[in-house]
Amino acid sequence: MSGGSIIVLAILAFVGITIFKGVRIVPQGYKWIVQRLGKYHTTLAPGLNFDIPYVDEVAYKVTTKDIVLDIPSQEVITRDNAVLLMNAVAYINLTTPEKAVYGIENYTWAIQNLVQTSLRSIVGEMDLDDALSSRDHIKAKLKAAISDDISDWGITLKTVEIQDIKPSHTMQAAMEEQAAAERQRRATVTKADGEKQAAILEADGRLEASRRDAEAQVVLAESSQRAIEMVSSAVGDKEIPVAYLLGEQYVKAMQDMAKSNNAKTVVLPADVLNTIRGVMGRNNP
Repeated sequence: MSGGSIIVLAILAFVGITIFKGVRIVPQGYKWIVQRLGKYHTTLAPGLNFDIPYVDEVAYKVTTKDIVLDIPSQEVITRDNAVLLMNAVAYINLTTPEKAVYGIENYTWAIQNLVQTSLRSIVGEMDLDDALSSRDHIKAKLKAAISDDISDWGITLKTVEIQDIKPSHTMQAAMEEQAAAERQRRATVTKADGEKQAAILEADGRLEASRRDAEAQVVLAESSQRAIEMVSSAVGDKEIPVAYLLGEQYVKAMQDMAKSNNAKTVVLPADVLNTIRGVMGRNNP
C-alpha cells in the first residue's frame, strides 16, 4: 500500500470519527448540558442532536424525572424544650437543568440541609402536643419555606412529606412513666369511688333494715297490747280459763324444747298453777 493510500484512509477515518462525535442521541427523561470551550453553550433535549466535535462537550447529563430525596432523621427541640426525632422526604424536579448544575455546587446536599434547617425553625415555634398532632400544618409551612429558595436553582418542589415524628428515647421513657402514673391515678380514684358507693349502699341498707325492724317491733308490741286487752276484757276475774290458756302455751313451749337436738336441762316449778298466777300478776289469798 502506497503512502498516498494510507493518508486517504487516515483522512476518511478522521472524518468518520468526527461525524460520529458530532452526533448526540439523548434518551427520554434526560437533558444534556453542552459546554463550548469550557463555557455553557446549550441544553440538548431528548432525541437526535448535533454538536461541533472537539469544540463542544457534554459536561452534565441531568434527569428530568422527579427525584426523591430522603431527609435524614434529626433531633428537633420544641418551644417547651421537648426533643423530637423527625425525618422527611422531598420530591423535586429539575425544570431548568443548567441553573441546577451551575447555580449551586451540590443541589441534593443543599436541599437536604435547607429542609432540615427549616424543619427545626418551624417545630421550634410549636409545643410538643401541636408538633405531634399537626403533621399537615408542618408540611405546608415547610413547603412554603423552601419553594422560593430552590426555585432560584431551577428546581421545583413537588411536595414534601413528614415521615416520622416521635419523641427521643429519653422523652419516650418519660412519657411512658407519666402515662403509667396517670393510669394508676385513675384506677385508684375509680377504686375509691367504688368503695365509697359500696359503703354508702351498705349503710343505707343497714339503716333501712333497722327502720323496718323497729317498725315490726312497734307493730308486734301494738298487736300484743291489743291481744292482752282483749283477753283481759273477755276473762275478767276468771283465772281458770286464763290459767288454762297460759298452761297450754307453757306445755307447747316445753314440747318444742324437747324436740331440739341440743343437750339441755329444764327445771320445772313444783306448783305450776301458782307460777301461772304469778305470771298473771295474782297471788294466792
